Amino acid sequence: MTVKQILDQKGRNVVTVSPKMGTEEAVRFLADNKIGAVIVTGPGGKIAGILSERDIVRAVAAKGANALSAPISTIMTSKVTTCGEDHTVNQVMELMTNGRFRHLPVEKDGSLVGVISIGDVVRRRIEDVEREAEEIKAYIAG
Repeated sequence: MTVKQILDQKGRNVVTVSPKMGTEEAVRFLADNKIGAVIVTGPGGKIAGILSERDIVRAVAAKGANALSAPISTIMTSKVTTCGEDHTVNQVMELMTNGRFRHLPVEKDGSLVGVISIGDVVRRRIEDVEREAEEIKAYIAG
């Protein structure tokens, strides 16, 4: 199973925000869209960073309520790990586990084409294991 197959099934819609957006506005944006992270894009749609709930919590812990008045460029994760559509489920699980993050932007030819979450990956892996178990049962019974 590849990232492309996951995106083909779940969709490729990606919401992005500007690094100039205020943190308080970004908090509302995440809540309104029911998402845990958002890709931050700069000129030409290039990935400038990713803002997650964890980034916001760390900023508030460090700076208190003043963190909410800062632009997200000051608190986002700017070193973003990405993957390609040809990555396998196992490869992205390893990336996410080792990097300790839950959202992974997908790039193709330098352009953002999707985002997958750890939930997408785990759901797909469970489906694969269940299918394999059924195939083994059918083989044994047949």
